Amino acid sequence: MFLVEGNKTIKEIPYSHYKISEIFSVNPGELDIDDSNATEITPNELKKISFLQHPKDSVAVCELLNSEVSEHVAVQLILDGIQDPGNLGTIIRVADWFGIEQIICSEDTVDFYNPKVIQASMGSFLRVNVVYQDIENYLANSDSAIIGTDMDGTNFYEFAFPEKFNLVLGNEGNGIRPEIENLLTEKITIPRFGNSRSTESLNVSMAAGIILGQIFSKK
Repeated sequence: MFLVEGNKTIKEIPYSHYKISEIFSVNPGELDIDDSNATEITPNELKKISFLQHPKDSVAVCELLNSEVSEHVAVQLILDGIQDPGNLGTIIRVADWFGIEQIICSEDTVDFYNPKVIQASMGSFLRVNVVYQDIENYLANSDSAIIGTDMDGTNFYEFAFPEKFNLVLGNEGNGIRPEIENLLTEKITIPRFGNSRSTESLNVSMAAGIILGQIFSKK
């Protein structure tokens, strides 16, 4: 089981593959779903069971999914050791915005069902298939181009992205690990236009948004 917080996201769950086990709400009548399993609680009780500092309405207890890799995906993200739950949640949200249906995570990437990941995704976790794999083995057997972000890569504004590829994003501090970097077919970088040298790199979720925005601007 895992928790989903907030009426807005909870109302979207019935339209996804996830199943609600039970709901705890300060006002079950505000939920426009079959809330026969909803238990009315006080705001103080909600605060005790919520992971949020200032919860306001409901918490749903949902069943975990056993996600499987879909092989028929043209463009997908490969995450190599992402550790910050806020980054993973934001990347899922960005992927959903651009219609990326699948994200493959290394086995040491932060847990998809971490409450902070679910919250940061703002409901997008319901629409993006997130699967954990041995990504070295997965990429070694992939028939798609494997494109990774690297400070010494090709200017991605000038790069011709193929129709089908894996986009690899590395760990916040260490980037893509060497054994995965060896599997890359292409390396790209986001060029710096500012003069400040104190900013060493971009946040990984921000980089994902910039790259996907450029890719889909050409489609």
